[in-house]
Amino acid sequence: MTEPPEKPVLQKPPGYRDLSNPGQPVPLPPGRKPAIPPSFRPKKKSRSCWGACCFFFCILVLFLIVFFLVAGGLFYFWFDPKLPEFHLQSFKLPQLNVTVKPDGTYLNVEAVARVEVKNPNSKLEWYYDGTRFEISIGNDTVLGSKNLPKFSVGKKNTTSLKVVTSVKNQLVPDGIGTKLKSQISSKDLMVFVNVKTKAGLVAKGWNAGTMEVNVLCGNVKLKNLENGEMPKCTINLLEWINIH
Repeated sequence: MTEPPEKPVLQKPPGYRDLSNPGQPVPLPPGRKPAIPPSFRPKKKSRSCWGACCFFFCILVLFLIVFFLVAGGLFYFWFDPKLPEFHLQSFKLPQLNVTVKPDGTYLNVEAVARVEVKNPNSKLEWYYDGTRFEISIGNDTVLGSKNLPKFSVGKKNTTSLKVVTSVKNQLVPDGIGTKLKSQISSKDLMVFVNVKTKAGLVAKGWNAGTMEVNVLCGNVKLKNLENGEMPKCTINLLEWINIH
């Protein structure tokens, strides 16, 4: 007797679950990995490289700051730098003529001023460049200005700077010329010398650069200078540090 043909085995569809065995896990069909948006993709290591560069740059800056602080401290400890000293040595008016004309009062004056510059340093020299003198008397009556060439003051040395200025036929307010002439006769005339320069230090041939210096000499009576007084000038550094 012929056996009946075997029935083909049916393949279970994906996601089929056998109800007779509920605890059996249902296998999931294989699928593709979910696509990740570009904004959520892991970034490259450029940010970490940038952070490392910033870190090393900060270290370098800190090192340079410490280096210059240490170098400056050693320089100060070894050379013991001191600021120069300025004194108004003398002031004379060889000529003072006041002329009253119908159109006003005119002044003819010649002034001679000497300023002493002292270097108190034993290991450093001071040098000066772009020095300009301006002389005035009384109530801000300017008697001219003059530029001086470069000069230097050696270690523990002193130099004297002489400046001659003059004004001719300078118009002044009525009464000022007569007042100045009266003050000269009584030696009560107030005199002023303003020195603007660029000063720098030299250590064993090495130039440390220059800085702006404004020196104010005066606010002293002419008779005090003629009696031998040499008032100390005020040094103004960088337009805001005053040193007497």
